[in-house]
Amino acid sequence: MITLGIDIGSRNTKLIIFDHEKQSILFQEWVATNIDPTKSIEHLYAKALHSLRLSEKDIAAKVATGYGRKIWPLADKVISEISAHAAGIAWLNPEVRTIIDIGGQDSKVIVLDEQGKVFDFAMNDKCAAGTGRFLEMTAMRLGIEVSQLSGLAEEADSEIKLNNTCVVFAETEIISLMASKVSAENIVRAVHCSIAKRIFSQMSALTHGAPYSFTGGVAQNQDLAHCISIELGSSLWIPPEPEITAALGAAILAKP
Repeated sequence: MITLGIDIGSRNTKLIIFDHEKQSILFQEWVATNIDPTKSIEHLYAKALHSLRLSEKDIAAKVATGYGRKIWPLADKVISEISAHAAGIAWLNPEVRTIIDIGGQDSKVIVLDEQGKVFDFAMNDKCAAGTGRFLEMTAMRLGIEVSQLSGLAEEADSEIKLNNTCVVFAETEIISLMASKVSAENIVRAVHCSIAKRIFSQMSALTHGAPYSFTGGVAQNQDLAHCISIELGSSLWIPPEPEITAALGAAILAKP
């Protein structure tokens, strides 16, 4: 049985084709979400079918998740990102008990039971602090790409603290630090530490525990992962392709 999972995010759209009999991923890819998200979906869907030499009738079920999960009319079902990340991580690493997902617009902490099912969760979708938006703003102010943030922060030689947790005020603080000739390396490390503390605070209402996993596109930022590990006092397991975890979970849960 072959199913499809698609995670339509505010920044990127990810698609997975999953073979349930072989328990294997047949196709995985992601693209930046177009201003018209349906174009990104159609591009990935057509590419997946072409690459695997499949027709639409070969796909037993299609499940959508993510920010734009309700916009694809061909989806047989839509599910929350909470359920999708839980299923994806449980398949990749059944030992994980707590998932940290930082997306472009929100952040989520998901606690799993021993069967890999969602036991509890906390979600921040009201404030940009603790999300990828904070990283994007930082990169924009420093005139660099988001992908360069981790490498810069790893060269930090001083620990400074951002006083503001609100991204709007933190942006002003970053501009002030730049004017004071504080290095980009130290500014980025301060931003990473601020996000890590915000995530740790978000977890305070949950009964969480190790092993911990960091997933989502932002998990590719190794220095941020390091900062979160320090806050937790525990290591973080990061999937080989953290960007596609929710799409994988959607494909797994697509089984009729």
